[in-house]
Amino acid sequence: MQDTKDLREFICDIGRRAWQKGMGAANDGNISILLDDDTVLCTPTGVSKGFMTPDMICRIDRAGHSVDGGAWKPSTETKMHLCVYDNRPDARAVVHAHPLYATVHAICGKPITQQIMPESTMFLGEVPLSPYALPSSEDLSKAIAPYLERHDAILLENHGALTCGHDLQSAWFKMEALDYYAKVVYLAAGYGGAHEFDQSEVERLVELKRTRFPSPGRHPFIP
Repeated sequence: MQDTKDLREFICDIGRRAWQKGMGAANDGNISILLDDDTVLCTPTGVSKGFMTPDMICRIDRAGHSVDGGAWKPSTETKMHLCVYDNRPDARAVVHAHPLYATVHAICGKPITQQIMPESTMFLGEVPLSPYALPSSEDLSKAIAPYLERHDAILLENHGALTCGHDLQSAWFKMEALDYYAKVVYLAAGYGGAHEFDQSEVERLVELKRTRFPSPGRHPFIP
């Protein structure tokens, strides 16, 4: 059986980082890792991500049922995480958070499509907006599913953001990058809007990523 001690500690570490960056108030957000035996480690419900300890991390099966008999109950948002794993065989970790600037875009109904920095174009491409659905519901899973084929980062309308990756570090980096990208777009609007790359430069950056900086995951500009 896969040793989960380090993974549980890493989930707590990422939770603290998210909390320190203000990516969720109170007990907002959730994190998960898909294990080799097809069970899932996930954060508990009702706990601040800044104050988790490894013993709080839950283990569930692919139906969402607890398999470790621990005292803590798994996050009510696990359906959304399981949807990612069902639709993306390459995904091994999911981060859901409410990063401030990304969430501002989400509640204003604005996907992030501007191509304004090499890093955001190569790392994320663009970030779609999934339609609003009731949190913790099957409807939320249905809302995000169509976007998973081509995107590793999704804005959740009137809710927050979701990222996935081939491991937890990758999923976390995408959440950090998403909020930085959203912040730059937001602040640039106060100066009349960002200067955007033309299509030929976008194509050059995408080719650079494809040939020089390939990485696991999906990119909306790379088939």
